[in-house]
Amino acid sequence: MVVNPKEFQVRGLRYMVRSAVEEDAQNLSEVRLQIDGETENMDREKGEAYIDEAGFKQLIAEDTGSPRNLFLVAQVDGRIAGFARCEGSSLKRLAHKVEFGICVLKEFWGYGIGQNLLKEAILWADGSGIKKISLSVLESNEKAIKLYQKHRFETEGVLRKDKLLSDGRYYNTVVMGRWHVI
Repeated sequence: MVVNPKEFQVRGLRYMVRSAVEEDAQNLSEVRLQIDGETENMDREKGEAYIDEAGFKQLIAEDTGSPRNLFLVAQVDGRIAGFARCEGSSLKRLAHKVEFGICVLKEFWGYGIGQNLLKEAILWADGSGIKKISLSVLESNEKAIKLYQKHRFETEGVLRKDKLLSDGRYYNTVVMGRWHVI
């Protein structure tokens, strides 16, 4: 699905949230790789499950053509600062919900990019007849959990000792969901 672009200005930083286009593919590959190396909040370590330019072109084409998928990017001065995806299912028993994921380059933390990507995904989902948005977040990512709670996401469960981080300790994953109420 494609949405109309929106501009934001937060703390002096001007950026646009828009649907991903094929021309973003190489930049997305580089940004994802960089983000995976900047934080342990992601599922991957840097270089794992690498998606190259062709892989992102395919994802963008699939998401653009699907009424149950959304691929958003946040663009700052022609550069991708972060992105978010909602991925749905064509299976009838799962067609009412999407899985949400988000990432933002560390240099752009604190400018509301993650929040505005989330808001736009929620607006799209609510307007598309999607009833539920699901996501998973590392228990130590307290800022993200607070952001999701602010937008009516509730904890649905905890996957105990789900992720092994660089400190050698296991961390829980919090499973959250937001139900669209009319």
